[in-house]
Amino acid sequence: MPISRITVGRTEEATRPDALKAALAEFISTLLFVYAGEGSGMAFNKLTSDGAATPAGLIAAAVAHAFALFVAVSIAANISGGHVNPAVTFGAFVGGNISLLRGILYWIAQLLGAVVACLLLKFTTGGLTTSAFALSSGVSVWNAFIFETVMTFGLVYTVYATAVDPKRGSLGTIAPIAIGFIVGANILAGGAFDGASMNPAVSFGPAVVSWSWDNHWVYWAGPLVGGGLAGLVYELFFINQTHEQLPTTSDY
Repeated sequence: MPISRITVGRTEEATRPDALKAALAEFISTLLFVYAGEGSGMAFNKLTSDGAATPAGLIAAAVAHAFALFVAVSIAANISGGHVNPAVTFGAFVGGNISLLRGILYWIAQLLGAVVACLLLKFTTGGLTTSAFALSSGVSVWNAFIFETVMTFGLVYTVYATAVDPKRGSLGTIAPIAIGFIVGANILAGGAFDGASMNPAVSFGPAVVSWSWDNHWVYWAGPLVGGGLAGLVYELFFINQTHEQLPTTSDY
């Protein structure tokens, strides 16, 4: 059972050079991802005089996030596993593929990366607002919770299938682009309803900088539930439980 492989980790793990390097890689990758993703929305908003909530704006956001995540995962994959998302880290923890302490280190790095990215965006754009995620008219918090849960389940399930599964073979080489594609597709599916975050860090950075916390819990609860379920389902039904513990610094 996956739960039997869950581990807290050793206290000295937080100060080991490899763990600190992995955290730095997560910080940089998350910063670059959020800067490109959030920045693309701000740029489209400026060019169209607040017309980001249009079909063209949705497509632009999906493409920008897909490309940015592809790069962010690729550049960190050999160092930290390229999680770039607290929900992915949580899914890896629930599946027994990362310790709790290393996971917390990743979370801190990811959240800081997102906040710094939004601060940089606010500075470099001359004070433009980094808009926090919000629900569209007619969308309830429970609608959004289900959206975030299902979309993040798809994301983390894709991570497991292409990057974690020891039987992935050459499929692992396309893991970053597959992960980017599922995020882009999910933005097209859910972006008009709740913004399609799938990533607590992506929601946290703009919320901190704009100090807007309306329904913010949805963008944590949905992704963490979806990510955790994906980790459990894939580990329980599709990964041979006799395989060796997966490394967290070369793969997910």
